[in-house]
Amino acid sequence: MEKGKVISLEDRVPKLKEQRKQKINRRLIFYISLFFILILCIIYTQSSLSNIAHVRVMGNRHVPEKELISLSKLSTKESYWKLDKEEVEHRLERHPEVKEAILETKFPNTVEIHIREYKRIAYVVKKGKYLPINEKGKVLKAVEGKPLSSDAPLLINWDKPDEIQEMIEELNHLPKSIVSAISEIHHTPEEGDPLHISLYMNDGREVSATIRNFSKKMMAYPGIANQLGPDQQGVIHLEVGYYFEAYEGVKKGDEKNEEER
Repeated sequence: MEKGKVISLEDRVPKLKEQRKQKINRRLIFYISLFFILILCIIYTQSSLSNIAHVRVMGNRHVPEKELISLSKLSTKESYWKLDKEEVEHRLERHPEVKEAILETKFPNTVEIHIREYKRIAYVVKKGKYLPINEKGKVLKAVEGKPLSSDAPLLINWDKPDEIQEMIEELNHLPKSIVSAISEIHHTPEEGDPLHISLYMNDGREVSATIRNFSKKMMAYPGIANQLGPDQQGVIHLEVGYYFEAYEGVKKGDEKNEEER
C-alpha cells in the first residue's frame, strides 16, 4: 500500500475512545433528565399544583357563569387529572336551559366549559312578570326586569297552556329573521275564531292572524312588508286571504265612533 494511505492504529484508538466516551455521556444525560422529569411529574400530580386553578365558562347567554360553575361542582380542591368530564357535562345538562355542555382541559390546570343553551322562543307576561319559554316549550322561572325586544316576542293575554304550546310550536317552524321581527303576540279571541291573535311588529305594523297554520302564513310577511313603503303603516291580515289595511282608515273610523258616542 502507498505510504500516504496507511492509517496508524495508534492514531485511531484515541478517537474511538473519545467517541465512545461522548456517546456514554449523552446516554447518561438522557437518563438523568428522564429521571428528573419523572420525579417532577410525580410531584406535580400528587401535590396541589395539579389541582384546577381556573374555570372558564363560554357560550352562555342567559344562565349566569356563577350558577354554571356551582352546578358543575368544580373546585380548586379537585385534581385536574382526575376530572370526570362526562359526569360534569351530565350535571350541567340537567339545567333546563342548557342544551349541551362540553368540557375542555387546558394544560396545566385550566378547565373550559362550553355551553349551548336552548333558544328562548317567547316570554309569557303574567302579573307584570316575564316567564321565558324555550324551544322545547318549557316555561322557565321569571326573569329579572324586562327582556330585550330583540330576544324573543312577548305573549300577552295567554292563559291556556295548550294554546301557548301550540303557539310555541308554530314559532319554532319560523326562521329566526321573522321571529326576531315580532315584538308582541296578543291572544285576541273572536266569536268566529277563538284562536285569533294580533301581532305587533318591530317595524311598527300589526298582523292579524290565527294560531292554526300561523307559521305557514307568516312566511308571507316579509314579501308583503317589502312591497309597502316605510310610511305605509297599518294591519296586515293573514287569516284567509292576505291584504293590507292602512292605519289612516282605521283612525278615521275610530274618530267617527267617538263622535257617535
